[in-house]
Parts: sequence; structure tokens; C-alpha cells
Amino acid sequence: SKAWGLARQVVEDVRLPDPERILQAYPHQLSGGQQQRIVIAMALMSKPSLLILDEPTTALDVTVEAGIVELVKGLGKKYGTSMLFISHNLGLVMDVCDRICVMYSGEAVETGTVVDVFDNMRHPYTQALFRSIPLPGADKNTRPLIAIPGNFPLPHERPNGCNFGPRCDYFVAGECDSRNIPMVMFEKKKDHQTRCARFADIDWMSNAEPADTVSETVIGEVVLDIDDLKKYYEVSANALFSSKEKKVVKANETISLAAHEAETLAIVGESGCGKSTLAKVLLGLETSTSGKVKLLGQDVEDVIIEDRDTKTVSSIQMVFQNPFDTLNPSMSVGRQIIRALEVFGIGNTESERKQKMLELLDLVKLPREFAERMPRQLSGGQKQRVGIARAFAGDARIVVADEPVSALDVSVQAAVTELLMEIQKRSRTTLLFISHDLSIVRYLSDRVAVMYLGHIVETGSTDNVFAPPYHPYTEALLSAVPIADTSVKRKRIILEGDIPSAMSPPSGCPFQTRCSYKEKAGGKICETEVPPIRKLDGGHQIKCHLDDSILTKMDPVFALSRVGKSKKKVQKKVNS
Repeated sequence: SKAWGLARQVVEDVRLPDPERILQAYPHQLSGGQQQRIVIAMALMSKPSLLILDEPTTALDVTVEAGIVELVKGLGKKYGTSMLFISHNLGLVMDVCDRICVMYSGEAVETGTVVDVFDNMRHPYTQALFRSIPLPGADKNTRPLIAIPGNFPLPHERPNGCNFGPRCDYFVAGECDSRNIPMVMFEKKKDHQTRCARFADIDWMSNAEPADTVSETVIGEVVLDIDDLKKYYEVSANALFSSKEKKVVKANETISLAAHEAETLAIVGESGCGKSTLAKVLLGLETSTSGKVKLLGQDVEDVIIEDRDTKTVSSIQMVFQNPFDTLNPSMSVGRQIIRALEVFGIGNTESERKQKMLELLDLVKLPREFAERMPRQLSGGQKQRVGIARAFAGDARIVVADEPVSALDVSVQAAVTELLMEIQKRSRTTLLFISHDLSIVRYLSDRVAVMYLGHIVETGSTDNVFAPPYHPYTEALLSAVPIADTSVKRKRIILEGDIPSAMSPPSGCPFQTRCSYKEKAGGKICETEVPPIRKLDGGHQIKCHLDDSILTKMDPVFALSRVGKSKKKVQKKVNS
């Protein structure tokens, strides 16, 4: 009973509701965020002096991540536990940590307090990392991300001298590769150290200018028109014993959207909101329950992929989230792309298809000799490039990218994102970008649709959606995005509870069970009526009961508090 009491206490400490029920539950009955809280509770049972958290929120939604981060900070103080937080998410590091150690190829390259390193970085790798993440002010046309050139060296391939030398903009032969470079103190009072031979010679205040700015793409005609789409699944109430009673899962509810040629339309929301179901209906892996889906002028809502003609199948393709699972491990890279060309009916002979395959490798900036390689010989970023080449094999008009960079490191994310943008501009492809990472969405999308529990609750241009007035759910999503910039302050809204089940959605507004504005809207109406779609200026639409007087008084989520010493210049209107 003493052990049970202790277990109950730590479950309460990690802020899980109804501890008695949670302790009796099996793992499959808990959501991802709840499972992660249980693991943290287990780690705290012995009251450790040091808790090591290795990418503890990578697989979680940004709203759940925000709750876990707040929890970890509070628990550290309560238990007096030191924490070693391992992450590639610099925004999270800023939210959670006091001090930071930046590592590259097996060794520390810079250490110091988070504020010192973020504002006065003194190692080229740290600088390169910041240039490859979409901070406020980054813009795909005027301030594109700068990917780190080259690849990470394997342990047996490390160069002489500085490990980062072959990829460094400031490399000087004879100085950077002639000796082992020690960590040296940059500011003795602040204990800020760097492993760079040239840190005193580099102008750290200068901003990197991209090689060339890109002209803005002219958006074309509508190529995909979705009108009042519904997708319901019928499931047995007790599938194990084949009960006759049926329940309905409302995965998509009255979705209306249009996507234009050469446009990037982002679809954002938490896991379980219906983003992937929508993608399956568009691709023909599922058929709709009702509503219309017009693809390039052709109604396809009830045509499954086996019944679609080759041209329709090749015109809409998908880039998947995990590049490690989407390639056949027993088939060479070139063979996999040629197989896609055969399916799409491209080329009359094997030699024609081989030539086209080599051109596709050129398109995704992979060396032609990679055609002979097996997937196991490729890095994650290289595999994702093969996936993109395969998607564009049939001259796709629409590409559905489902979290295409979330499984990749930040520097590789920048390269893959820029590649997608470049191919899109050249081919005038429509990109449907499914994601819960709003910082990358803000950077690359032209328009945004926010989904919650099968409903589209807000749509509009990126500028409109990222500036008030917001739907309360959009405001919470934005406030949960970690931003690696000490000059940006943001409002914190932690959503309580998990997204409800689509099998038993709440009555009225789908978001009312988690909404902090419910009382302001009248409360009762939120619980009984689905909100109407409100049309605001510039094509901005919000599905909400809130009065205009409340919407217009909403504060921005992000505010610029000061200008960092060596930061990129942040646009005055951070939200855009």
C-alpha cells in the first residue's frame, strides 16, 4: 500500500487526471502524451539526483509538448533534480534549459548559458544551425533558410583539426586543419567556451545573405476543390466479439477547401484531427461518405485508387513522414524510381526510363551513382530525397507532403524544405503540406487550414492566420510553438486534456471542452450548436461563436521584446 501511495503521488505530480483510473489502465488505453508522463513519473520514483531526457517530446504534438515542457520545469524545482535535456529543437532548449552544450561529430564545440550562446554565438556550427531553422522573420522568397553544405562525417572519416572544417564558411587551410583544437574560454566571467581556431577573427554581427532571392510564385487556377466533404467510419462497439451495435467515427466533417496551381496550402492540427484521413480520400486510398472532391476538373470523391486512370493517379502523389519506412530495402534506389515510371507509363523503353530516372536524381540533387545504392546506404535526408523523386516521377500536379521533414535533423530539414520549394517553383506543383510544426508552416505556406476533430476551424492566408484575430485553438497552437529567439516573447496557453475521440465528439463546437474563451462566448451556445463559418477580411474564415468585439481585441501571441545582439533582423510584424 505504501508503494501504491507513492505511485499515486507521482502520477498526481505529472498532472494526470483521475490517478486511480490511470494506475489501473494499460498502456494502449493512454494517449502518447499520457504515456510520456507515466515514463517521467517512473523515472522520478527513486528521486534521482540527475534525470536524463533524450528527445522526450519528439513524437508528440506541439500542444502536448508544451504541457510536458511546463511539467518538466516544475518537477525539476519540486524534486531538486538536475536535468540533462538532449534535443535538436533549439526552441525547446531555450524554454527548458539554463545552460547549453552544442555538440558536433562526437565533441562539444560551444558551451555557455542559453542566453549567452543564443545571443553571442561563437562557433560556426552553432551559427549554421540557427540559419537553418525558420525563426520569425525568415521568408521563403526574401530570407530563405540556409542549409549546412555537405554531410555529417562518420566516426572513421573525421578530418584533421576541426571536425566542422569541411562544411565551414570560415575554414582556412593550415590554420583549421593543422592541429587538434581545444575548447577555449570566450568570456571568463560568463564561462562561455568555444572550440574554434578563428573565433576572434570572424565578424559574428554580420547577417548571412542568401546567394539569390527568389521571385514570388504567381498562383494559378484552382486544381483541387473540396466541397462539404465528410468521411465517417463504421466500427463495432465491441469489435472483439462482433457486436451488432455500430458506432460511427467522424474523421472528416463538412470540409470545404480549394487549392490553386503552384500554391502551398498547409493543413495543421494535432494527431487525430483528421489530416491524414483527408489525404487518404484525396489519394483514393479511401472514398468519401458524402461531399465533392474535384481533382483537375474531375470528380474523384467516390473513385478508389484501383479505379482511377493512370493520369489521375500520377497527378496526385504523396511524400511520407518517415523516409526509413517508405523505400523497399531489397531494391536499389534507381530500380525503385524506374518502377514508379513503369506504373505511370512514362517512357517506351527501359533505356528511356533509366534516362528519366537519372534526371529525377538530378532534380532532387543526388549524385547519379546513387542509382546503384541500396536504401540502407543512404542517410535519412537522402532517403527523403528519393521519396520526393518518386513522387515527381509522373509529373505530379499535386503533392501531398505528410510531415515530410519531422523525422529529420534541423540542418537536413532546411535542405529538404528548400528542395521541395525549388521543385514546386519549377514544376508549378500544388503542395499540400500536412504538419503540426507551425514555425515551418509560417515559413513556407501561402495559405493555412487549421483542423480540429474533423472540422476546419480556421482558414486564410498565412499572414491572416498568424496575426490576430485567431480561432481560440489556433491561438493555443501558436502559443505552444517553441521559438529559439531570445528577442521574441510569446503568450503561453497550455491546453488541458487531450483531443476528444472522433467516436464520441463533444456536442456543439468541437473545441468547447478545452476552450478558455467558452464563458466569453456565452458557454451554453458553445455546448449546443456547431459554430457558423465567420468570413473576415481578405478571405480569412473562423468557425467560432465569439463576438466580433472579443475577436478584434485579441493580443498577438508573439511580441518582440528587444533586438538580440547578433540576431537576424526580425521583421517589425513578427507574426507575418
